[in-house]
Amino acid sequence: MTATPRRGAFERPKPALFEDADATLLDLVDNILTKGVVIDAEVVLGLAGVDLVYLRLSALLVAVDKLRRVL
Repeated sequence: MTATPRRGAFERPKPALFEDADATLLDLVDNILTKGVVIDAEVVLGLAGVDLVYLRLSALLVAVDKLRRVL
């Protein structure tokens, strides 16, 4: 008979990395719209060390009802 190691009083079981492996694209979009996402990006196109084109993108993706609660 072998003894199994005891868990400490403060040790919690670790959650699985992917608890719900059957998540769909709809679940992902729903989660993004529920919590909200901010996208901030910059792109600089240049030639021979000279910046020719500068693009900046700032976007907020969130459901309208969630945004209205904040404002």
